[in-house]
Amino acid sequence: KGKKETITARRIVLAMGGRPAYPDIPGAREYGVTSDDIFSLEKAPGKTVVVGASYIALECAGFLTGLGYDTTVLMRSIPLRGFDQEMANIITDFMEAEGTHFKKGVTPTEVKKDEAGKLHVVLSNGESIECDTVLFAMGRVPDAKINLEA
Repeated sequence: KGKKETITARRIVLAMGGRPAYPDIPGAREYGVTSDDIFSLEKAPGKTVVVGASYIALECAGFLTGLGYDTTVLMRSIPLRGFDQEMANIITDFMEAEGTHFKKGVTPTEVKKDEAGKLHVVLSNGESIECDTVLFAMGRVPDAKINLEA
């Protein structure tokens, strides 16, 4: 509130928290939910498309499949980037065997809603997937804006 203060230290950690990121595509914010929202839906998620291949994305896809919902994961490239890929592939192979579907090498370009209330995720390869819920689990963005002038 107008008051400036200088803090000095050998090291300073800024732990600001974050919110899940949405892609910059038409319909994402209007029709999609995030991993933070999935537990507070007013109705069952139904057929779900999970966008992302992080551990949060795969965790959500896994429990949705386990609860009996038809679940498809959209992966731009590899699962669990930064993790051992041999283990990551074992995990996705197991998930596929348990019923989770994977679309590899695609990204969403748009989310549309039809007159019946169904969502349609348009993919970068021209295909479209009809679903009830689109869950974005593509990383996080800082929850606060901060001005760090040198």
